[in-house]
Amino acid sequence: MRVLLAQPRGFCAGVVRAIEIVERSLERFGAPVYVRHEIVHNRHVVERLERMGAVFVESLDEIPDGATTIFSAHGVAQSIIDEAVSRGLPVLDATCPLVSRVHLQGKRYVARGRALILIGHAGHPEVEGTMGQVEAPVHLVSTVEDVAQLPLSPDTPAAYVTQTTLSVDDTRGVIAALHEKFRDLEGPDVSDICYATQHRQSAVRALCEAVDLLLVVGSRNSSNSNRLCEIGLEKGLPSYLIGDGSELDPAWLTGVKTVGVTAGASAPEELVLDVIEALRRHADVQVEQMDGVREDIEFRLPNELRTPPAKPAVTSNQ
Repeated sequence: MRVLLAQPRGFCAGVVRAIEIVERSLERFGAPVYVRHEIVHNRHVVERLERMGAVFVESLDEIPDGATTIFSAHGVAQSIIDEAVSRGLPVLDATCPLVSRVHLQGKRYVARGRALILIGHAGHPEVEGTMGQVEAPVHLVSTVEDVAQLPLSPDTPAAYVTQTTLSVDDTRGVIAALHEKFRDLEGPDVSDICYATQHRQSAVRALCEAVDLLLVVGSRNSSNSNRLCEIGLEKGLPSYLIGDGSELDPAWLTGVKTVGVTAGASAPEELVLDVIEALRRHADVQVEQMDGVREDIEFRLPNELRTPPAKPAVTSNQ
């Protein structure tokens, strides 16, 4: 059996930064550190950090006074930031810089008097954070049908921003519908959607042309992983989202000569290797990697974690 790996796949720069913030915080400040919401949407990553001493909570009420607090990569509402400040919690913000850029875009549009529309999925932490960052009504749409139901006049000066992990194709359609509805509309280009989302989706489209089966490594609650699986299904390819090799169903492999494997932006490479090992238990596997974009983007850590810890003062007995 031939196993073809998508390139790129797995961790993006925002996820690497978020995980490193938790790891360095544990080294610098000691356990426990408290993380509001899962730092990234991957069960294996979260469980590993829990073993190191991270405690994941959904509310600041669960965090003791004075405890080191980390906001997840998905971003938080301004009310959460204000609550942390009022309690004097020492906070490290692991919000992906590309998500922070969406927050700033939304605020700028509102400051210019435009009605703000957010293209995203209700209930996703990134969407909740973005809506909570803007001090004005935010109209959430997910589909072309949602656009038609917007309670805004076509003459309303409007603007849109997008959840970073959506399907580029789905977003393009919704943006087109917005342009049809509003006479005066501003917004970022589709190319402004997260680079990692675009790269991984493009890689999967190429992968689907060369395989009989698509396996996407990622967690069920990972938006970008689900989108990758949907791309395979849209192309008529048997496609499955699996958390690790234990979830591989041998029945999927019947008659399959080439398996395509990719991973969502929050899935570590070790899980891809675990899936390959699971495939090896059912066939003689030859692994190849597709050509693709080589990502070299890095995001800076917070200042508190970039500087080396202060050395303890040296005392003399003399």
